[in-house]
Amino acid sequence: MSAIAEPELPATFTFAEAEDRGLSRRRLQRLQATGAVERIGRGLYRRTDEEPVDHDLIEIAAKAHQPTLCLLSALAWHELTDVIPSIHDVAIPRGAWQPVVSAPVQWHKFAPATFEVGRIMIKLDETYSIGLYDAPRTIIDVFRLRHATGPDIANEALRRWLRNGGKPADLMRLTKFFPGAKPGLLHTLQVLL
Repeated sequence: MSAIAEPELPATFTFAEAEDRGLSRRRLQRLQATGAVERIGRGLYRRTDEEPVDHDLIEIAAKAHQPTLCLLSALAWHELTDVIPSIHDVAIPRGAWQPVVSAPVQWHKFAPATFEVGRIMIKLDETYSIGLYDAPRTIIDVFRLRHATGPDIANEALRRWLRNGGKPADLMRLTKFFPGAKPGLLHTLQVLL
């Protein structure tokens, strides 16, 4: 890390963290001007000598409480759709503060009682991770929120998941947490199987 001698900065850091390590605003601006550091969001910076990462996801992970990729973003992550989302679908617990970010985000408020169901974590860099709903939970969500995603996306995701070895019983177990998804899911399973 020759471009940034002292103080040692993490790969991604906030302005407050840089200040805590003794870096002045002027020095941070110089590091930006020389290309050693880039601004990836309001008050959020990343060293340019680090591995490339998705700056949008880093900003979301840094600023939101329990951000979790859901719906179309989660389907794309699990390769259950050919649609490339133009915005990130991110769930946060209902009642949590919704941050202002420069990344294109559609915030979804999910019930705190079921928020953790099917939630896993993916590491973005050495400092930040973001939540991701597993494939069965994501399929349940696109069925219960078909008005937002569309029935064709839900049906195609289910079809691909089953083709890749998904088990209908796993989905049916989840419907005890999300009963609103059960009728549409059962109907589609009957057609597909």
